[in-house]
Amino acid sequence: MRILLSNDDGYFSPGISRLAEVLAGVAEITVVAPERDRSGASNSLTLDRPLTVKRAANGFLFVNGTPTDCVHLAVTGLLDQLPDMVVSGINLGANMGDDTIYSGTVAAATEGYLLGIPSLAVSLTSKVGRHFDSAARVTLEMVERLRRVPMSGPVLLNLNIPDLAYEELRGLEVTRLGKRHKAEPVIKEVSPRQETVYWIGQAGSAQDAGEGTDFYAVAANRVSVTPLQVDLTHPNQIPLLRDWLKL
Repeated sequence: MRILLSNDDGYFSPGISRLAEVLAGVAEITVVAPERDRSGASNSLTLDRPLTVKRAANGFLFVNGTPTDCVHLAVTGLLDQLPDMVVSGINLGANMGDDTIYSGTVAAATEGYLLGIPSLAVSLTSKVGRHFDSAARVTLEMVERLRRVPMSGPVLLNLNIPDLAYEELRGLEVTRLGKRHKAEPVIKEVSPRQETVYWIGQAGSAQDAGEGTDFYAVAANRVSVTPLQVDLTHPNQIPLLRDWLKL
């Protein structure tokens, strides 16, 4: 079994190192990750300049581009053999609800999915990162499950794992994406050069966090597993739009 690992925190992040170490026991691992933190890069591809691929001392490959660039390059020409699975993470911080639109972690997995490969996005739901081992163990179990019982067709799963010791996790729950309140206002500052600069505000708090959502599962110390799709069509608005265009 061949697994391609990527992320959006950079090839040097502790999450991807721990994941590579754990998964190496069950698969041939190739790491292709960004050369720096590209959190929030979403599904962007670099089309205005060439990309370079370099090898770190630990054997990881790193790219001067986005998470999507990394997976796209790997699958469409960099690797001699196609991976059987793409795993993105372990991200430091949750990717739930609206986060998935912006997340580079989810984007890397999405690129694998778009290229026809079963893909997992894995996030540890805190900014402290005490229990990467728990997230790696959950990911290993999911990888082994997918190998033992493959799902029909390519699958894109978004895993959010509470930052707890493995023994404290209360199982897995299949969820839907929740929704956040709108983001906090931008933060305006004056730089040392007397230029006005802006920081993007924090993500909003959970708005739709009821039973069945990823927010609800994680709050209950369960691993949230959300199946994602890429079709952005709003089907309920198709007949409404047809009628509107007739006016």
